Amino acid sequence: MQPYGKSWLLRRKLLHHALTPKALGTYKERQEAEASRLMWRLVDDPQKWEKEFDRFTASVVFSISYGRRIDSLDSEVIRERLEFMHFMASLNVPGAYLAESFPILKYVPNFLAPWKRKIQKMAEKEARSNMKLVENVRRDLKTGQEEGKNVPGSLTRLLLDVKKKEGIALSEKHFSFIPASLFGAGADTTASTLCSAVLALVTNPEILKRAQEEIDTIVGKTRSPTFADEGNLPYIRALVKEVLRWRPVAVLGGTPHASSEDDVYEGYHIPARTTILGNSWAINHNPLYYPSPETFDPARFLAEDDSRSEEIWRGEKTHPGKEGHSSFGWGRRICPGEGLAENSLFVVLAKLVWAFNIRGVEGRTYDTMDYVGGFNVRPRSFECVIEPRSLEHREVLEKELKQAEKVMERFPCYD
Repeated sequence: MQPYGKSWLLRRKLLHHALTPKALGTYKERQEAEASRLMWRLVDDPQKWEKEFDRFTASVVFSISYGRRIDSLDSEVIRERLEFMHFMASLNVPGAYLAESFPILKYVPNFLAPWKRKIQKMAEKEARSNMKLVENVRRDLKTGQEEGKNVPGSLTRLLLDVKKKEGIALSEKHFSFIPASLFGAGADTTASTLCSAVLALVTNPEILKRAQEEIDTIVGKTRSPTFADEGNLPYIRALVKEVLRWRPVAVLGGTPHASSEDDVYEGYHIPARTTILGNSWAINHNPLYYPSPETFDPARFLAEDDSRSEEIWRGEKTHPGKEGHSSFGWGRRICPGEGLAENSLFVVLAKLVWAFNIRGVEGRTYDTMDYVGGFNVRPRSFECVIEPRSLEHREVLEKELKQAEKVMERFPCYD
């Protein structure tokens, strides 16, 4: 929300400390463990697959931000996060407040502006919650030091060290919002993308079959895929990219941007401070980049020398972004958690495809455009069949669950 400048750069720099390629590598063990826990929960109760995606992404983000896991969406900390996130989403909707159309209203005193008081009250509540989460980490570190216990690494722990060493002048309130931002940016968005992936696989069974063929060839049946297999699973990597392209969660590029100075684009004059919405959906469905853009096919993102690559998916133009799509935004404000989200998507989809047959309910038709509206979108809840591919696959998942639980024991659980 801040204008570009020193204040924005400081926060971005601090967040970047925890999202470098080296740092992302340290999170893979817990992402794999949480993905294994997710797979077993799908065996146990496949009808709750959407909720389990939400729990998985919440737990990954919290273990990274604060060194603690999430075992249930009924946890108080999750209920609070969802409240804050939904409120922020309501603020992000263009035209939600008259002050956007009549800026002079921002000068109305608070006692005459109930909408201002409501926003400030929620901001104060969120700040208290954020500072409490940081204080919990401080307490964990102190207790660990006193008792000689190893405290798991986390973004907050890292940032506390950086703040102390570099003498960064940020108030406790402003500092606490940095690790907290990961949840709003990386939990619901990743879970929603996983929901779109299930919808894509249900409506394109041939894609699931191709993905399973690759995984069966590379991984076999005695274990599920891990990050170590990623370099040998180009079709699964392409599957991740195609889901992100096909149904971008932030259809209008996330938070509205604004021009910092007057500009002219293709004959249109854009005054300074004009609100600008980047249409991620339109870019990701531009037929010049993606022929037959509504068709879901990971082959678009395979290397040309891959035997499964098809010439029909080569557009007249090549998307300029390094990822080949615009789902994480662009420019200085591109999503800093892009790598973290892609890793979560890869490990979950790889294990999901390896472990389960996924198909639609017999006799039911599925509308691939039936999405819940809003600034961030996800498919409207739907039923499908998710079942282990064999008894052997089920036994592997049960064995790997025990290993995953040992990994996640290092991260205390929020009540």
